[in-house]
Amino acid sequence: MARMPRSPTRKRAPKAATAPNTVLPQAAPEDSSPESPPEAPARNTVRRVRAPRAKRFVALAGNIGAGKTTAAKIISQTFGFELFDEPVIDNRFLKDYYANMGRWSFTLQLEFLIRRVEHHELIHSVKKSCVQDRTLYEDPEIFAKYLHGLGHMTNAELDLYFEYFQRLTRNIVHPDRIICFDVPTVDVLLGRIRQRGREEEKGIQKGFLRGLNGYYATFPMVLQNKYGVDCLVLDVTNQDIRTGRGREEFLDRVSTFLA
Repeated sequence: MARMPRSPTRKRAPKAATAPNTVLPQAAPEDSSPESPPEAPARNTVRRVRAPRAKRFVALAGNIGAGKTTAAKIISQTFGFELFDEPVIDNRFLKDYYANMGRWSFTLQLEFLIRRVEHHELIHSVKKSCVQDRTLYEDPEIFAKYLHGLGHMTNAELDLYFEYFQRLTRNIVHPDRIICFDVPTVDVLLGRIRQRGREEEKGIQKGFLRGLNGYYATFPMVLQNKYGVDCLVLDVTNQDIRTGRGREEFLDRVSTFLA
């Protein structure tokens, strides 16, 4: 048996104009009331976002296609955080993994483990706040277990993976906060994956994403209870965080969470 490591927008009514201390000329009854001033335009009630004063290490979590990369870039640009991208673009094993998961799952998990540990070591040395696209904890708590359950990793490979995880993460710095993107609708995930058009992800199926969502449903509790990391869960199924109101609401929530 595998061993495991331990308020809607409000309009402000315009203030009534104070009448000056002058005598108004007489006018016909129907013209006796002064003309009302035009109504002031609705004010945006989303609070101005503020970067935290102390250094923060925040990480993004969520299923494939949930929007983590976009969110990490927005946080970096808005708050001035150093951005640590998920190492997928130049990953030497990712294409082979999607072509043959049974052969490459263990190799890919070790590759991701090494790269994310490197991120944590760099983040510890950087003076400014940092944002990480995908957490270190998703690999052991979600992907490794899921791939093992699907038969893509043997018991021995899973055991060895967790031995590496325990040894390599023994003294690393942990995130101060984690933001979890929840997208229960698999069709939305699949649509976003298709839209971004990564060649190696073309073969991802609904069933694979649905299985991952099962693990993500309990992941916030794992973060809190096992790793002691505060987690903000955001359902972004129908929210476009890239522009407009969706972006403002997202940044408002993040600003409050990081304060």
